[in-house]
Amino acid sequence: MSEVSIIGLDIAKNVFQAHGVDVGGRKLFSRRIARSKVLEFFVGVPRCLVALEACGGAYHWARELVRMGHEVRIMPPAYVKPFVKRQKNDAADAEAICEAVQRPNMRFVAIKSEEQQASALVFRTRDLLVKQRTQIINAIRGHMTEYGWVAPKGPSWVAMLRDLIDEEIGASLPQAAREMFRVMLGMLDELDQRIAELDKEIARRAREDEVARRLMTIPGIGPIVATAIAALAPAAETFRRGRDFAAWLGLTPLQKSTGGKTKLGRTSKMGERTLRRLLIIGSSSVVRQASRRGAPEGSWLAGMLARKPRMLVTVAQANKTARIIWALLTKKEDYKAPVAASA
Repeated sequence: MSEVSIIGLDIAKNVFQAHGVDVGGRKLFSRRIARSKVLEFFVGVPRCLVALEACGGAYHWARELVRMGHEVRIMPPAYVKPFVKRQKNDAADAEAICEAVQRPNMRFVAIKSEEQQASALVFRTRDLLVKQRTQIINAIRGHMTEYGWVAPKGPSWVAMLRDLIDEEIGASLPQAAREMFRVMLGMLDELDQRIAELDKEIARRAREDEVARRLMTIPGIGPIVATAIAALAPAAETFRRGRDFAAWLGLTPLQKSTGGKTKLGRTSKMGERTLRRLLIIGSSSVVRQASRRGAPEGSWLAGMLARKPRMLVTVAQANKTARIIWALLTKKEDYKAPVAASA
């Protein structure tokens, strides 16, 4: 163990696989380790580089190993896969992790603290409840269609449904159906209450967080988006430029260039899907307001709306917003509108 330099650790639910090499990259051991014995194993290992794939539990084990004095690097699984030799098994995965981490141009994932993961959990819990609310609303609309009632889309009409069930709609429904609709409406009330509580918590966090306050000066970014960026995105210094941050979000076009000819395709969508979705939603509100009230004459947005479809402009605005976010986080400044800046 005294010669070990790098250990590739393939983590799982119960059984882990460790692959160790020396400074020259020669294999020293390949060992299966029970989950309960992992920390005990690394106590007997001298300080070295431990490589992991980014997956469930990776941040937890990275923090534990860092506390023990080891250097830990986490890599995206997509970058490790090319190093797997033929058959897919735990030993091959651990060896591939060990090989990948030695590449000089490998990209790594920043290790998140427990506080960062807790902040992300607040947002993800709200996101889950919103999805459940949408699911219940769609279920109500679908079941009402079976009885000849076509309900409009959106949650705004749900408040009127309670009165209608006991009146016009309720008279034409079987008793069992009315009771089930009341059950689903009760679940909606509870979800609305929980979501409202989380909205207050997110707004409080946004007010207290300096980074979130700075992000909210950007058009199209509110407390929810600002909190999500502060919790889910790595440090701005991780990226060399704004385009790299936009690419991490999956907002840049796919490249199919060859022979010196640049060919750009559709948006890659290869990145953090949650933040990408939120930025597109926020950008859609900016584009919608510009379409209704008019964008400033001569501005980038006005020129895009004049010659491009609205949805394409929305994604382009999200891309632009991502680059602005990177600039604000890097320079630690508030947003300044282009017109005001030039004036």
